[in-house]
Amino acid sequence: MRSPPISRRRRPSRGGSVGLGIAAIAYVGIDYLRHLSPSWHELLQPALWAVLAIAAVIRVPFYKHWSLELRAAVPFILSMIFMLSALLLEMISVRSVTAVLGLDWHNATPPLPDVGQWLLLALNEKLPPILVEILRARIIGLHHFLMLFIMLGFSVLFNSVEAPGLGLAARYMFTMGIGRLLRAVAFVSTILPSPRPWCASARFQVPRDPHPWAQKYYVPYAKDSNAIRHIIQHDVAYGVSGGNGVDFQPNWGSMNFLADFLRPTVSEGASPWYYLLKRAGGGCNDLLYSGHMLVAVLTAMAWTEAYGGYTSALIWMLVAHSAQREIRERHHYSVDCIVAIYMGVFLWRMTRLFWPIKDNSRYKRLSKLEKVQSGLVQAAKDDDMERVRKLLEEVDEEVGGGVGEKPKSGAMWLFSGATIFFTIVVVLLAFVLTSDG
Repeated sequence: MRSPPISRRRRPSRGGSVGLGIAAIAYVGIDYLRHLSPSWHELLQPALWAVLAIAAVIRVPFYKHWSLELRAAVPFILSMIFMLSALLLEMISVRSVTAVLGLDWHNATPPLPDVGQWLLLALNEKLPPILVEILRARIIGLHHFLMLFIMLGFSVLFNSVEAPGLGLAARYMFTMGIGRLLRAVAFVSTILPSPRPWCASARFQVPRDPHPWAQKYYVPYAKDSNAIRHIIQHDVAYGVSGGNGVDFQPNWGSMNFLADFLRPTVSEGASPWYYLLKRAGGGCNDLLYSGHMLVAVLTAMAWTEAYGGYTSALIWMLVAHSAQREIRERHHYSVDCIVAIYMGVFLWRMTRLFWPIKDNSRYKRLSKLEKVQSGLVQAAKDDDMERVRKLLEEVDEEVGGGVGEKPKSGAMWLFSGATIFFTIVVVLLAFVLTSDG
C-alpha cells in the first residue's frame, strides 16, 4: 500500500466544516430578511447570534490549541495596531482629496465614462426581470464580509479550520493594512471625480474654492489647452488663479498642521480634528481602488485557503455580486472594483510567502513527519490505523508545543476568556462602525 506524501497536511474534521458552511449561509440569508420580512428578521437574527455565541462559549473548555493562540497573540496585536494606523492615514487622505479642490469643482465636474456601467444598463434590457432584481438586491455588504471572516476565525473552536485563529486574524489585518496604505497612495496620487457628483455637497462642509496649492498648480491649466501645452514645453508653473481669501485656521493645538489637509470651515472649527474624520466615511471622490471590494476579496481568499468547499465558492459569487452592485449604484467605477479584486488576491498570496506563524509550524511538521515516516509507512502496510493516529498525534503535539492541552491553568483560562470577550467587542464595533457602509 502506497503511503500519502508527508507534505500533505491534515484537514480539520468535516463535521465542524459542515456546521461552519451552514452558519455562514444562515447568517447571510437571515440578515437579508430585513428587506423581505422585517418582523421575521427581528425574530431570527437575535436567535442566530444567541445560538452561535452559546456554541462558541461551550466549546472554549474543550479547545486544545490555546498555546498556539497565545503565541499568535503578539502578532495579532501588532497587526491590529498597524491596520488601525493605516486606516487613520486613509481617513485623513479621504477628507484631503475631497477638500483640496473645493466644492465648486465637485459640483461642476461630470463623472468619467464607465463602460461597466453601460454594460449593466444594457443587461437590464436583455435579462429576465427576476434576474435583474436579483442583481439589484442588497444581499451582502461590507459588514457581512467582516462578519463572515470573524465566523471563520471562531470556527477554530469547532476544528473547522486549522489553528491558530488569532494567527489567521493577524494575517488578515496585516494584509488589510498594506492594502489600505497602497489604496491611499493610489487615490491621493491622481484625484478622480466621483460617480455621484452631488455627494461632496451633501456630506462635506469644505470650502468652495480650491486649496491655494491647487490654485497655483492645477486651476490655471485645467481647461485651457494652450496653457497645458505651454506648461509641458516649459515645465514651470506660470499661471495666476483668481482664488479668494485664506483658509480658516482652527485651534487644534499640536494637530494644527492637519488644517492644510482637512480644510475645516468656520462652522466646523470648534469641533476636534477627529470629528471631521468620522464624517468622512467613504469619501466623495472616486477612490481607486475600492475599499469595500478589498475587504470582500480578502475575506473570500481567507475562506478559500483555510476552509475551501462549496461555501467558499458561494462567497466568491457574493464578491462578484457585490462588485456589480458597487458599479451599478455608482459607488465606484468599474476599474476600482477590478483593481481591488486582483490587489486583494495578490496581497493575500504575497503575505503567505513570509507569514511566520503558519510557516514555522509547517517546517516543524515536515521535520517530525520525516522522522516518523518509516513508522507511518509500516503502520499503513499493516493496516494499523490506531498506530497511524498515534504517530500523527505525536506530530501535532511536537509542532504545537503542548498544543493538545486544554486550558487547565488559571493564566490560560484568563487568556481564553479575554480572547473571547475581546473578539465579541470587536464584532460589536465592526457592526457600529460599518453601519453606514
